[in-house]
Amino acid sequence: MAARKTGGLGRGLDALIPAKKQSEKQISGKKNNELSETKEKEYPSEQKKASDKNAEIMVKISSIEPNKSQPRKIFNEDTLLELSESIKQFGVLEPLLVSKKEDYYEIIAGERRWRAAKMAGLTEVPVVIREFTDQEVFEISLIENLQREDLNPIEEAQAYRRLIEEFNLKQDEIGERVAKSRTAITNSLRLLKLTDKVQQMLIDEMISAGHARAILPLQPEQQEILAAKVFDEKLSVRETEKIVRAILEPPKKKPEKKIDLGLEALYESLEEKMKDVLGTKVSINRKKNNTGKIEIEYYSRDELERIIDLINSIT
Repeated sequence: MAARKTGGLGRGLDALIPAKKQSEKQISGKKNNELSETKEKEYPSEQKKASDKNAEIMVKISSIEPNKSQPRKIFNEDTLLELSESIKQFGVLEPLLVSKKEDYYEIIAGERRWRAAKMAGLTEVPVVIREFTDQEVFEISLIENLQREDLNPIEEAQAYRRLIEEFNLKQDEIGERVAKSRTAITNSLRLLKLTDKVQQMLIDEMISAGHARAILPLQPEQQEILAAKVFDEKLSVRETEKIVRAILEPPKKKPEKKIDLGLEALYESLEEKMKDVLGTKVSINRKKNNTGKIEIEYYSRDELERIIDLINSIT
């Protein structure tokens, strides 16, 4: 499995969760039993609480519950299964960060590990117990998920909105906490202006965040129609942007020419007189600056010669 990202976002979780003093080596068979025995010595039981607030202790998995307000709502079953298989072999190598409630422990960071540990059949997991404010709990959960790139674009945007609405943070303050520019936070929040249907398509990876941002300027119905077109026709972001520009800036209609009705009647009269004289259809096509051309139709060589003779006789 890929190594977990640890750098680049705010203080990061390393400032909140102490590093393990000793890393477990990859072992199998008989050595797994030795690892289990080592864990019993390394982690005191829940009843033997350590005096050090950063110490790891073993807690019954049944007494731990997820944080209902954590930003991440969707967990990939395939990656959870992979993690559970790893936990079966090597155990939980990084403790969960939890806070103590009245009769249970609430997860601050590590819900994915907790879920995978349950899938692996573990009855206890290592934890570090810390106390935080509601805002700190939410920020830590957000940072952890961003470090692992676990949040989809809508979950990330909803998390930023909650920091603004519930904790009165400004966008630049959020940017400082998650090591992103104010512009990145603004662009993320704009995704929440998409219709629910288009947001779900983004969550389901039917369209990308780039497609979603391109679609944003459109009206709700237009957003959904174009999002469906992007998915069905596998349009690129550039192709999507081109369509949006065409919708927002339709071709300008050429102004209609003003017609001088008196002059128009004069030309129609001249056409009729020439038709009577020549005995065939005559059209006068006007252009700008009082220029134009006269078209005389003929339908055979004999008729052409007749018209020529007629014109010669007039001159």
